Amino acid sequence: MKPFKIPFNRPFIVGKELFYIAQAVIENRHTAGDGTFTKKCQAWLEERLGCRKALLTNSCTAALEMAAILSGIQPGDEIIMPSFTFVSTANAFVLRGGIPVFVDICPDTLNINESLIEAAITSKTRAIVPVHYAGVPCQMDAIMEIAQRKQLLVIEDAAQALLSRYQDRHMGTIGQMACLSFHETKNIISGEGGALFINDPSLIERAEIIREKGTNRSKFFRGQVDKYTWVDIGSSYLPSDILAAFLYAQMENADQIIAKRNLIYDLYMEGLRPMAEKGYIQLPFILNDCCSNGHLFYIITRSLEERTDLIKFLQEHGILAVFHYVPLHSSPAGQFYGRVCGPLEVTQRVSECLLRLPLYYEMTPENVQYVVERIIQFYGIVWSKETVGG
Repeated sequence: MKPFKIPFNRPFIVGKELFYIAQAVIENRHTAGDGTFTKKCQAWLEERLGCRKALLTNSCTAALEMAAILSGIQPGDEIIMPSFTFVSTANAFVLRGGIPVFVDICPDTLNINESLIEAAITSKTRAIVPVHYAGVPCQMDAIMEIAQRKQLLVIEDAAQALLSRYQDRHMGTIGQMACLSFHETKNIISGEGGALFINDPSLIERAEIIREKGTNRSKFFRGQVDKYTWVDIGSSYLPSDILAAFLYAQMENADQIIAKRNLIYDLYMEGLRPMAEKGYIQLPFILNDCCSNGHLFYIITRSLEERTDLIKFLQEHGILAVFHYVPLHSSPAGQFYGRVCGPLEVTQRVSECLLRLPLYYEMTPENVQYVVERIIQFYGIVWSKETVGG
């Protein structure tokens, strides 16, 4: 298959990634988990973002699974979340016997509709999992108020939201826990990888145990016990220090990476605004008291058929644009393991009409202009057909 002139995503090197990998192997002689670079990455996250404790994991999925264990989820417990999210958000809790309760999203931000959360709460509800879609923060004040009043945990799925801010706080530092991703499709990458943030100090010690296969090995290395043993459930959630070495180089250049992505985001917004003003597409929306990290740029078309035609048109011009989630509530596993609270009309419409445009660090303004021009060209053809048809 002929490679796309403009792919959807392209992994990148921005600094000392390869040098640090060599240092981990040759100088540090440590390639397993919890090495020098793992500790550097965790310290960077704690100091830069202000979370109580950051633990690197081998994926955001692993961080979510740890959060589910730390939440004490038992069979039959319910967890409120949007249906418009990746499967790991729900799967982590289903593995503990939990029941995902799906609610609709807001039509502007595409985040969980905070006004619908309270109606979904029952005597079995244990947690709320807001997902900061596209790096755009959820309405955390309202969500935290409900959670505190109902004595529920809040676990932020901040997979896409590293360095996004709600008011003056970074995403991942507001709920009791948060989960981040460093997958190659994210802003700051290590190929695979993630992190668990623990903002409730009472959960930190057990989090270390769960991450170390259920042992108190972390205490042993700190000299707090003379030997370590199996004390709880857990699994192998540590990433290799080689991945952490790559990640730390990216963290050193985080501001540069985020600035570049926001530049691309702004160019898309400026170039496509005329199409939105004419009613052909809907553009992303960010609340005034929020700051996004430019994780992705999407448009929402008027119909599934129009999106399908646009994807094909862009592919014919060397551009790979892709849709996003199939709603979890409509999936076979979602129907079996979860339940729905209320109609999910916005979720269904967005899933059928949302199209993600290419956005990656090495993308140039000329690349963005080319994508914008092709979209305008497509809607020029659509306009001509509608005019003739009318």
